[in-house]
Amino acid sequence: MFRYILTFSIALIGLAALFGNAQAGTQTAIFAGGCFWCVESDFDHVPGVTSTTSGYIGGSNDHPTYENHTAAGHREAVKIEFDDSKTSYAKLLDAFWHSVDPLDTGGQFCDRGHSYTTAIYAVNKDQLTEAEKSKAEIAAELKKPIATEIAMAPTFWPAEDYHQGYYKKNPIRYRYYRYACGRDARVETVWGKAAHQGIAAH
Repeated sequence: MFRYILTFSIALIGLAALFGNAQAGTQTAIFAGGCFWCVESDFDHVPGVTSTTSGYIGGSNDHPTYENHTAAGHREAVKIEFDDSKTSYAKLLDAFWHSVDPLDTGGQFCDRGHSYTTAIYAVNKDQLTEAEKSKAEIAAELKKPIATEIAMAPTFWPAEDYHQGYYKKNPIRYRYYRYACGRDARVETVWGKAAHQGIAAH
């Protein structure tokens, strides 16, 4: 009798595990926040993020490169994969807003031009609605117009291999660039104590 009860209990545990796995999964978010090296570094330090990929999005040509993406109207962006059992799109939006200057219409920090402007690219209608709501909340909080574009995501094109994980491959050059560009200083000016909210120290 005990053996049958044990077998039944194990079966229930197995079904519960399967059900739990069915509820959780990997989701995608795409953010443009200026230099993709920095956005990738920031989101690699957000709990629940499982991978980041630097790339180009929104321009007029296929298979853009670092050399031609600007002329074709692409933005530098990062595709983020996250475990929705450990974090949420809302938390990623929060981390995004507090790691950029959403008031800047002409780029980000020392990097100027359309390719460095901020944007949130939704991969479905739910994300679009959530992103638009969060933008309105940020505008109310900062009491200024928000420059960040929100749109449905067109094709995301991964950047060249040497851009992927750049902050890990070239830590000294990366840290100097980030400091010299004034990224963290400006984020702290815009957000104060809320700067880099949701991003683990690194």
